[in-house]
Amino acid sequence: MGTTHSPRSDTRARIIAVALELFSEQGYEQTSLREIADRLGVTKAALYYHFKTKDDIVHGIVEGMAAPIDETIAWGRTQPWSPGLRDELIRRFAAGMSERAPLLRFFHENQPALRDSPAGLEFRDRMIAMVRLVHGPDATFEDRLRAAMSLFTINSALFLLKQDVTECEAGERADGAPVKVATLEEAMAAAQRVALQIGGLIDHPAATV
Repeated sequence: MGTTHSPRSDTRARIIAVALELFSEQGYEQTSLREIADRLGVTKAALYYHFKTKDDIVHGIVEGMAAPIDETIAWGRTQPWSPGLRDELIRRFAAGMSERAPLLRFFHENQPALRDSPAGLEFRDRMIAMVRLVHGPDATFEDRLRAAMSLFTINSALFLLKQDVTECEAGERADGAPVKVATLEEAMAAAQRVALQIGGLIDHPAATV
């Protein structure tokens, strides 16, 4: 059976994976294209063939994250708002982000550097679209806030999970309590449950139709 992967696409994927490793270890701003090329074992010129700047790499990361979000947005826009739609949007978003947890973690850990970058702005626009679909038409500010918090629960779960791992490696929490670290799957399942609980509080005129 043939494959749809080309050497060029495989190389791009490898560059993105290595860049993510370095961004996680050192931070986005502290990582240079030279360091990415060195870890890959290629020349900087070879790296330039695929990505001219670090922001180009981040754009590639966004593309990797965007597919499930874009699919969910496109589907949601064809549906009339209802509590059932709200919950399904949250489930689809949670499932897509759970599969891309390292990419979501990268965005969380590098927010200051990426906030105003083209790639960061693209991701922000997608999140705004998701929030609007979750809260539906004629929503109050409180319901808009609930919609945003329900989606950002996924990000918060990764933040807490990383904190637990850090404290576990240190041996105990700051208060001396033992540390129990959830698996990624357990953390994402908990995040989805909490996201649905928060989303379930959204109650505006469209919900009674």
